[in-house]
Amino acid sequence: MSSVSKVILQGTGYNPAIGPQSTDPKQQKPTPNQPATGVQQSSPLPSPEMIKKQVNVTSHIYDRNLYRTKHEISVSSLCFLFMQIISMNLKNSKSLLELERKLNNLGYTVGLKYLELSSLRVNFSNNISSTGKSNLSKRNIRLLESLQFIVSSIWTSLFDKQADSLEKSSEHENQYMIIDNNPVMTKYIGLPKEYENLNCESFVAGIIEGMLDISYYKCEVSAHTVPRDTFPNRTVYLIKLDDSVLAREARLDV
Repeated sequence: MSSVSKVILQGTGYNPAIGPQSTDPKQQKPTPNQPATGVQQSSPLPSPEMIKKQVNVTSHIYDRNLYRTKHEISVSSLCFLFMQIISMNLKNSKSLLELERKLNNLGYTVGLKYLELSSLRVNFSNNISSTGKSNLSKRNIRLLESLQFIVSSIWTSLFDKQADSLEKSSEHENQYMIIDNNPVMTKYIGLPKEYENLNCESFVAGIIEGMLDISYYKCEVSAHTVPRDTFPNRTVYLIKLDDSVLAREARLDV
């Protein structure tokens, strides 16, 4: 056999089942019953197992399905997580007022993102039809419509129930109140006596403020515990709107 033919026989071959490999007997991979006798040359193509592993590593939250039929989690687990958040911020706060402000700021960031996510899910579910007709939900441009959307749709998606009432202050034109008789976030949280003035629902107040702020309703939202005989944890979320919001609403009424 000539030297040219020998080079061809011992060159790099291709097996469709396992990819390129050397035809040199000294570099072939051993079979399960044959020990390795030479230097092993691995295939330059990744195996299916490696590809699957790489896909799992690179996948992130943006690859998940945006719309799910159920969005349920354990209430006790949620309260435990929230309790740990309170404990962590308590160590870094000099006063209860500062702690409430931190909880409010944390809820504010949640409200900014959750309103957009909720709107996308509503539009997605409305477009699941065989007619091919677009059923995009309308954008709320009036204050009362936006507040009712938060009290009904947003509250249901967050806490699996609607808020108990939405009221307008009879004394101040720029104030509204969202009332929840049984707040979910603080359902299993008990505070020591020295922290009885702390209102952990400042977190939910921040969520409301973030949603209204990103909807161009500048405001400040605070949480106040107003207990009743049958509802000891009854909470009122007081919304104080900026004067510019009332001026815009007045122009839309014309």
